[in-house]
Amino acid sequence: MNFLPYVSGGLLGWSLGANDTANAFGLAVATRTVDRLTAVLLTAVFAMAGAYFGGYPGIRNLGGFAFAGGVNTPMAAFFVMLAAFGALMILLALAVPSSISQGVIGAILGWGLCMGTADFSAAAKFFVSWVVTPVAGGLVCFLLCKFVRRFLENKILGLGHYDLILRIGFFAAGIFGAWSMGANAVANVTGVYGGPLGLLDEKTAALLGGALIALGALTFSRRTMHTVGSRITQLSPLSGLLAVCSYALIVFLYSLVGIPVSGSQAVVGAVIGAGLSKGVGTVDLGVLKNILSAWAITPAAAGGLAFAFGHIYLHFM
Repeated sequence: MNFLPYVSGGLLGWSLGANDTANAFGLAVATRTVDRLTAVLLTAVFAMAGAYFGGYPGIRNLGGFAFAGGVNTPMAAFFVMLAAFGALMILLALAVPSSISQGVIGAILGWGLCMGTADFSAAAKFFVSWVVTPVAGGLVCFLLCKFVRRFLENKILGLGHYDLILRIGFFAAGIFGAWSMGANAVANVTGVYGGPLGLLDEKTAALLGGALIALGALTFSRRTMHTVGSRITQLSPLSGLLAVCSYALIVFLYSLVGIPVSGSQAVVGAVIGAGLSKGVGTVDLGVLKNILSAWAITPAAAGGLAFAFGHIYLHFM
């Protein structure tokens, strides 16, 4: 068995886990409600479970899109995933919550452009999700924050054991977020192998992808957790909890319809929504600008690398 085609997917899965652990528990760690080691362990376990039990719609959807777009050989899969990984590693090193989904879609389209098989109309549903995901996360969190502050916050404060209630809430929301992340993001890791190309059956694709995400969470997730958790805006523990709930809900809904989206976009949108609920001045526009720039650059960079790799493939293989 030739393992080379899987190497780049393995690297991408590891980087996804390192990057997206911040989405489920970064806010809990930033507000000192959950310690980082516990957050990482819970993310690894429940992301893997979410991938195995809920990742199949996304694997089928992304796998079909990639195959129709020219990713129809093992080496094509290798180069596409290598292009996505190469583009995203730069952003990960800068501790910017990049979009793995955008990198993979950009790489597939870049490869298709080189091969003459790119289908931008088929990619429209992914493009739309890049806009809807952060907007929906922000809107849901903004409305939740307004509602809770007006009708529930004083009642929660009056219950006693406020810190314990928040802690339980962060654990529950983080676990739900990790599960949703695994179910949605596993397609980005193994979808090109488990779709019509048939290098992996669906269960193996889900299990292997989930394990790679867990490995990334366990080994290299500290820096991006800091960026999401504290640099965009300063949140109260309650606002942070509502942001995690908003992120988890949006990503979970997308996992049900089989469209891999950027969890980073969802959580950043939610954090911004929480900040805006207290006023525009609470959001660090400089950090936000850097994150938005990364989202714009990611698919272009991955697509450019895949296009270049495609020429190497055509001329030398």
